[in-house]
This record gives sequence, structure tokens and C-alpha cells, in this order.
Amino acid sequence: AEARAIFEKWDLDFAIVGETIAEDRFLIIHGNEVKADLPLSKLSSSAPEYDRPWVETPAAGPAPALPAITPIKALRALIGSPSYAHKGWVWEQYDTQVGADTIRRPGMGAGVVRVHGTNKALAFTSDVTPRYVKANPFEGGKQAVAEAYRNLSAVGALPLATTDNLNFGNPEKPEIMGQFVGAIKGIGEACAALDFPIVSGNVSLYNETDGKGILPTPTIGGVGLIDDLSNLIAGLPSEGDVAIVIGETHGHLGQSALAAEAFGIEEGDAPHVDLAAERKHGEFLRANRALVTSATDLSDGGLALAAFEMAEAAGIGLRLDSGDIAQLFGEDQARYLVACTPEGADALLKAADAAGVPAAQVGTFGGMAVQMGDDAGDLADLSDLYRTAFAKAIRGDMPDHA
Repeated sequence: AEARAIFEKWDLDFAIVGETIAEDRFLIIHGNEVKADLPLSKLSSSAPEYDRPWVETPAAGPAPALPAITPIKALRALIGSPSYAHKGWVWEQYDTQVGADTIRRPGMGAGVVRVHGTNKALAFTSDVTPRYVKANPFEGGKQAVAEAYRNLSAVGALPLATTDNLNFGNPEKPEIMGQFVGAIKGIGEACAALDFPIVSGNVSLYNETDGKGILPTPTIGGVGLIDDLSNLIAGLPSEGDVAIVIGETHGHLGQSALAAEAFGIEEGDAPHVDLAAERKHGEFLRANRALVTSATDLSDGGLALAAFEMAEAAGIGLRLDSGDIAQLFGEDQARYLVACTPEGADALLKAADAAGVPAAQVGTFGGMAVQMGDDAGDLADLSDLYRTAFAKAIRGDMPDHA
């Protein structure tokens, strides 16, 4: 009756097509005549398996040394590219406030929507890095799940469940089927380790143009619960806030956004995903959310891109202590960037030390410049590039970010 009322309110067609029964049967009835009568349990336990021949993806070679580049020039290469520029041109064309329950709008990390009429909220995210999956389907599959887990944790949500959208080329080619198999193994391992189960999904195969398959793209959609909106992490950094990285930074640049966008290099291995660290660091952040003003996970573009996005959203500058390209743009996993007041930063670092969680101060927010080591750029100029590059690319007017 409730569903009927909703459909009738919006003048939508609907039909009742069946009902659940206690018996272990799947019955299809048409015109009062039984057209099919199957044991339901056998459909799941004894269904035909799709098991094509496959070959394992060869191990990736070492990542080449990247040409020299300054931190600000590297940042401009990312924020001036369609892949990492601000996407407001897309989502600003749509109503993101339906029902007036949107708490965190699109534009930065997971979106958050209030459960109507309650003080609870749901957080949503969608993640995958196809370059990683092509280089290493197993680690790439793990990483897609782990990034979704981090995006939900970064807003204070307890990750609950995932849905997968497995997009691949022609599975009749053993190497493509091998990508599919490796990614599923990685996804399965990550979901089990993070208590983040797949509850639905779909598969899209044979995605090719002129015989060339798309990059393997097993997209993971995740949903998490914020049991009380007082636990939401959705602020922005303020003048004088301290920037802290939770997790270890080694400077992994294989298959990185910087290598791909600045130099056209898509070589090396995907970053390794330590699932125990992912879970531990996510649980630590959620347990200490009261000390945090703002948080984001570190993924494509590493610390530099995440810090810029966080500062730019707040309309303030930032200073990162390191000028080392690998430290700034490396894509090591199980990491978060958080902004805290000086007092909150001291408390968070002490809590991390007590919990055995790696954490370190990496800079501060404030001013109107973006400084990394000894290199600096004007926030207004960088913001203009970031917020206009995508629309210019759609129009065919690519910006000169070199």
C-alpha cells in the first residue's frame, strides 16, 4: 500500500507481478497455467558456470624514472587535465538537492544524504583506477574497494556494502578474461578483509573499438552509514589549521596520475594495498573524528592534489613542507589527509602514536598561495585553471597547463 501510494502520487505506472512464498520453488504462472516450476535453491547452487580460458596478466615492469618537474608545474598538469579538473560543469546542471536532504553536495569525496525525517545519513561513493587494474588486476581490484572504503570513512561513515559494475573488453580473449578473473579475486579479498560485502552489481563485457578493449574498469560503488549527523566529517580547513597525513608515504609513482598526465607514461606496477592497514586506519579516523575539521583520502594525485582540492574548496592557500615529487604525488594506499586545529593536531598525533597508526604533520593551511617546499603558485590562478579546464576540454579548447 505504501509503494502504491508513492507511484500514484507521481502518476507513475506500476504493476504487481508476483509474491514470495515459503516453499523452495520458483513458479512462473501465466493465465492460471504453470509455465515453469523450478527448485529455487538449485538456481544458485547448480547454475551453469561461465568459465572461459584465461591467462594471468604478466607482472608489471619497474616504473621508469620521471623527467624533472617542479611541484607547481606538476600540480598544474593534473588540475588542468579533464581527468582531474573540477567537474562542476557536469553536476551543476542537475538538481542535487532533491527532497532537501542532501547534506554534502558533489565536488569533493563522498556525497551524504540525510535519511528523511531522521538524524541519520547515508554516504555514497564510486571508485576505480583503470590504469592500476590493467597493470595488476588483483591489486587494482583491491584498490577500488579500498578507495571506496576510505572515501566513506573520510566523512565519518561506517562502510556497509558495495555494488560492482564490471566493465571489460572481449572475454573471449584469454588476456581480457585474465583481467576479469584477477580483478574479481582482488575485489573479493578486499571485501572480506574490510567487512564491506558486494550486495549487487552488473557486468558489461565486449567493450571494444576497432578490436581494442577498454581499460579494465571494475567500478565499486559504496554506501556507508552515519548513525548521527553529529559524527559527520564535512568541514573545510581554516586559516592556521594543521595538515596531517595518516598512513605511510613511500612515494609510489608507478601508474600514477602525474606520470600519465604530465608525461604520458603509464608504466610500472599498481600500488600495493595493505588491507589490514586500510581497515585499521579507517577505524582510527572514525574513532577520532571529533579531533578532525576536514578529511579526504589520498589516491590519484597523492598528497599534492588532495591538499590543493581541500584548500581550494575553502578558498585558502596551503604550505606543504616537502618539495619532493615522489612524496607529494606518490599514490601509496591506506592514507588520509586531515585538517585539524593546532590543539586537535597534537591530540590526534598522540592518539595515533598510542594506537600504532603512522601519522605525521606535513604542512599548514592558510594564506593565498600554494607552496610546496620552495616552489609556490598563486591560489587564484590555480583555482581558475582547476575550475575552467574541464569545460574548456569539452569545448575543444584545452588549456595550456604546461
